Amino acid sequence: MLKSVLYSLLSLLSLTAQAQISLDVAQFRNLDKVQGGAEVEIYVTVPTQTLLYRQRAPKQFQSSAVVTLQVLKADGQSAFQETVTLKPPTLTDTTIRIKNPLSFIKRINLPAGQYIVRCRVRDQYRSANGETTTEQPLQIGAEPKTAALTDIVLLAGPALKTDAADPFNRRGYRLTRAPGGVYSRGTENVFFYTELNQAPAGRPVQLHYHLENAEGFAADANAPLTPAAGRPTAIVAQLPFGPLPAGEFTLIIEVRNAARKLLCTQTVRGRRETQDYAPAGAR
Repeated sequence: MLKSVLYSLLSLLSLTAQAQISLDVAQFRNLDKVQGGAEVEIYVTVPTQTLLYRQRAPKQFQSSAVVTLQVLKADGQSAFQETVTLKPPTLTDTTIRIKNPLSFIKRINLPAGQYIVRCRVRDQYRSANGETTTEQPLQIGAEPKTAALTDIVLLAGPALKTDAADPFNRRGYRLTRAPGGVYSRGTENVFFYTELNQAPAGRPVQLHYHLENAEGFAADANAPLTPAAGRPTAIVAQLPFGPLPAGEFTLIIEVRNAARKLLCTQTVRGRRETQDYAPAGAR
C-alpha cells in the first residue's frame, strides 16, 4: 500500500515538474593561430529526475530529452547550432528517487567577439510544461601574449588519466563536471582542471590554490609545475572543503615564477550544498 501511494506521488510530481538543464561553458586556447579566438567547450547536463518516463515494455520505462544548442553572434546570427536527443537507460522501477543525469559536450572554435550560448531542452514525452531554455553571455578576447590560465573547470571527481578516445577527455584526462559548479552532500573535496599557456617552457613555476567563502578561508595548497614547450600545460588538483559551510565559494589559482613574481591568476565560483545528496556526476 505504501509503495503504491509513493508511486502515485512520484508520478504526480513527474507530471507537474518542468524539464531542467545545466549549461557550463569554458574557454581554452585555440591552437589554430590563423583563426585565433578560443576553443569553447560547452558542457550540457540534463537532470533526469524531472523527465517523464513512458512504459516501453513490461517493467521497462524510458524517458527522452531533445536538446537544441545554439551559439549566437552579437548581431543575432547563428555561429553554431545542433540538436541532440538524450535517452537515459531504461528503468524497471520509476520510483527510484535518484536517477543519474545525462550530458554531452561540444568543442567549437570561435573568433574573438561577443556571443550568446543558448540551450533548450524539451521533454519528448511531456505535452505541457516540458520545455526549458537557458542562456549565458560569452565574450572571447584576443589571445594573451604572456602567461595566462584558461577558465577553471570544476569537477565532480578526480580527473582520470586515460588514452581512450572519448569526447569527455581533455589532454589525456577524463573530466566529469560538477554541473553548475554545485557540490552536494557527501562530497569532501573540490576537484578542478585548468591549463597554463604562454609560460616560458622549462622554467619551473609555483602554483598556489586558495579556497574561501564569504565567511573566510577554507583551504590552500602549493604545487610545483614545469610548463611544457609549444602546447598548453594541464593542471589538475583538488582541495578539501573541510569546515566550509554551505553556500557559495571561490577558488583562486595563482602562478608565480622563481622570484615569487605573480605571472597570472584565475578565479572560479561554485556552490556547496550540505543537505541533499545528488548523483555522482554527469556523464
